[in-house]
Amino acid sequence: MNEPLRQITEDPDLGIVLSDGCRLSARVWIPADAERHPVPAILEYLPYRKRDGTVERDCLTHPWFAARGYACLRVDMRGNGDSQGLMEDEYTAQELADAVEVIEWIAAQPWCSGRVGMMGISWGGFNSLQVAALRPPALKAIVTLCSSADRYAEDIHYKGGCLLNENLGWGATMLSYSSRPPDPAIVGDGWRAMWLERLGHQPLLPAVWLAHQTRDDYWKHGSVCEDYSAIEAATLAVGGWGDAYKNTVPALVDNLDAPAKGIIGPWVHKYPHFAVPEPRIGFLQEAARWWDRWLKDIDTGVEADPAMRAYVMDGVAPKSWYAERAGRWIAEASWPSADIANATWHLGADGRLTDVAQDIEVLVDSPLDTGLDGGEYCAIWLGPELPGDQRADDARSACFDSEPLAGPIDIVGAPVVTIRLSADQPVAQIAVRLCEVQRDGASTRITYGVLNLTHHQSRERPTPLTPGEPVEVRVELDHIAWRVAAGSRLRVAISSAYWPLIWPSPQRCALTLLRGSVDLPIRPLANGDEATFEGPDSAEPWQAGTLREPGHSRIIERDQASGRVVVRIEDDFGCQRDLDHGLETGSIGRETWAIHPGDPLSAGGETHWTQTLARGEWSVRTETFAAMTCDARNFRLTGRIEAYEGDELVFEKNFTETIARDHI
Repeated sequence: MNEPLRQITEDPDLGIVLSDGCRLSARVWIPADAERHPVPAILEYLPYRKRDGTVERDCLTHPWFAARGYACLRVDMRGNGDSQGLMEDEYTAQELADAVEVIEWIAAQPWCSGRVGMMGISWGGFNSLQVAALRPPALKAIVTLCSSADRYAEDIHYKGGCLLNENLGWGATMLSYSSRPPDPAIVGDGWRAMWLERLGHQPLLPAVWLAHQTRDDYWKHGSVCEDYSAIEAATLAVGGWGDAYKNTVPALVDNLDAPAKGIIGPWVHKYPHFAVPEPRIGFLQEAARWWDRWLKDIDTGVEADPAMRAYVMDGVAPKSWYAERAGRWIAEASWPSADIANATWHLGADGRLTDVAQDIEVLVDSPLDTGLDGGEYCAIWLGPELPGDQRADDARSACFDSEPLAGPIDIVGAPVVTIRLSADQPVAQIAVRLCEVQRDGASTRITYGVLNLTHHQSRERPTPLTPGEPVEVRVELDHIAWRVAAGSRLRVAISSAYWPLIWPSPQRCALTLLRGSVDLPIRPLANGDEATFEGPDSAEPWQAGTLREPGHSRIIERDQASGRVVVRIEDDFGCQRDLDHGLETGSIGRETWAIHPGDPLSAGGETHWTQTLARGEWSVRTETFAAMTCDARNFRLTGRIEAYEGDELVFEKNFTETIARDHI
């Protein structure tokens, strides 16, 4: 890492032609002398458009690695950005086969040493793991961020067997993203034909995903937890406590046979060298240590690093956004850690957490708008997306509180709540939140879990409940590292609904809690930072001019006459002009979630996205729409694409799907 920085060259459109003739477009940063002195390569392979989608973060990241002796390739996947072909779905066999072929192609180039690494966040983190499980010979190491090892249980589709509303939300986002054309400045006069073919082939992905409501073979494909041993590449796994994918890092470090290390900070769904909340870290330096060891055989000491480095956040007053989180870094030599022990507390009949197991009889019949302060499933857009004060949701839940703590405690790991209960309907759900209740009564969500009770024995073969018959269920809460302050109370809050995070059951359901306990993973208090990182570094920022400022809003409306509750979310990403090639890009996403607190069949979600691209006299725009409603037996989904050149409508397409409910 102490080598002199190398001069680099950049190619905005290096063509990689696959065996079937499909040309993928790569933006490449490479040391200028690489053909005389070949270097390892780092691949990031995404559908999110290198020209205008990930350009801001790409500029910060890939030139930095290239100057330190790596060829960095940011490749648009088939059917996206400036690449040819059509995309059918996420993580398809075609997508992964293309990646393997790209890696083979890279390794054979005269500027490459023959060793390749793969990295990415979210989609790129997923397919880094999935491609590693295919073991292309040249792939020696990966850096996976904010990713999942289990596509069914740990992505945006289902959680605890419950249908996440993010299934519609993110599917609608992909409809919008993938409906944009390539840049004529890259692909030439054929851009329009490529665009129209792409538009005509667009799938309504929320319907594709909703057709698989249990953990069937569709979800097992690409879920590396099916066989962790398939991954032989050295794996650095990175996540954030503000992200939806916080469980993956512990799972990978625990289960991989290949060299594996984990880092989890306080961040939302972003790379840690520019993520929020702060503190940020020198992520690029950490990744370079990883690459240098596994792609260049330099002893950088990464093998002696702790198995897990995690940031223990101080409990604070609840807010929907934080710029910074106070806390400290801990280091665990092995994971799971022998220093973390479970402390078991029991649900008491008097609404308290006690150290004595006891029978209780507590009714939980939550209004269906319980969960309005739960925030976004995956905080990503830098708006008011984090969970706010939980007091309103607590009031609609059964709550069990500890006495004020005599001293602080550090919770590090995944709490587990075990409950014996009965339901009055055959299909029901439960949401469990662990909260810190401040001295003034404010309630901050520490972590949570949800469970479709028909899945309490099997995610593959759910079975309806027998109303009134007791069952024992286990609700695994998300991993967390959190310091509960002295004088605060711990609260377990249990509800029978969690909107708009999960879709409600077909009938409003009441639960009767009969006995319960919570196992809390308690770690000895860390007195200071046990791990340290260099400060964040990066290459030069993207050079762009702002044409419209971004803005984010989340508004909750309650109709006092009808009782209907509506959540309106708008994320305006602004409009920017690239000062190098002049492309102007704008984007606005809107979501609306509505429900009546007493009627699960009133639930509905709608989305509307606008994308604009322009340069000089050329301009295009897409408007995409998606919506979902239900009755007791079926989900109904609709979608629409409108594409414009200037103000002229040049393409339109409608979708209508009806999908039977399967124990949801």
